[in-house]
Amino acid sequence: MNLTSEHRTRRRIVNWIMEGLATLAALAAVALLVIVVGSIAKRGIGAIDFDFFMETPSFLAGFGNEPSGIANAIVGTFVIVGFAVLMALPVGVLAAIYLNEFAPRRIQTPMTVAFDVLNGIPAIVIGIFVFVFLVAGHGQAGIKGAFALAILMLPLVARSTQEVLALVPDAMREASLALGAPRWRTTLSVVLPMAVGGIITGATLATARVAGETAPLLFTTSLASNSVSWDPTNALASIPMFIFTSSEQADPALQEQAWGAALVLITFVLAASMVARAFGLRSRRRLSGGR
Repeated sequence: MNLTSEHRTRRRIVNWIMEGLATLAALAAVALLVIVVGSIAKRGIGAIDFDFFMETPSFLAGFGNEPSGIANAIVGTFVIVGFAVLMALPVGVLAAIYLNEFAPRRIQTPMTVAFDVLNGIPAIVIGIFVFVFLVAGHGQAGIKGAFALAILMLPLVARSTQEVLALVPDAMREASLALGAPRWRTTLSVVLPMAVGGIITGATLATARVAGETAPLLFTTSLASNSVSWDPTNALASIPMFIFTSSEQADPALQEQAWGAALVLITFVLAASMVARAFGLRSRRRLSGGR
């Protein structure tokens, strides 16, 4: 009895210590996030006004009352990321459906490993790859930057979709097949509706992740003019590139605008993460049978 009591006491102490360490680690992560966001907000909030969103960059921003903003970068980011989503989302979702629902094990396993490896390739390597095969000798373009971002998005979308599809109970598939529905109909009418929230969550997080990438855009669509353009065949400005170039300028006004652009980008990522979390909670309730 004595040994058992000592053993239980020791286990409680170890449990308290581990809970305390885990709590400290969580608080440290939150504190770091607060420090980063707070520092960016403190340095960039002064640059954000109506002109910041409606005007194009001016290298005379620090002299007189010359208006300057990131309108072209906002439009360029919208176009580049939009085309990247159009490229990556259908391919990633269809690939995940095939691997999870139809592919034999000998194909599923190596393809899953390939997606994991692709997910770990640095963004700058993807940028160099696209530069060598699409940009060199042909010129930069927003659509080429979108293609580079789509390569980064593809494994994220595919793997997250695979994980969500795997959470759908096999009993749902078996019930549909028992009623005489073919496999493709079961996937389309039963599996996908139950997993759609999780798929949207993965796509949203992948979009937020690539929206802040600078390295691929540096090689594919960095030589852009200061005018607002919606044409993806031309080099387009982007918020990450604006932050990269303006932060290196000697003008304090341009540096402040770089901080302001970083705050806008963080706000977008925060909003996208909140939307993804909402869809994720909804999907989890549907998969667990709740309302």
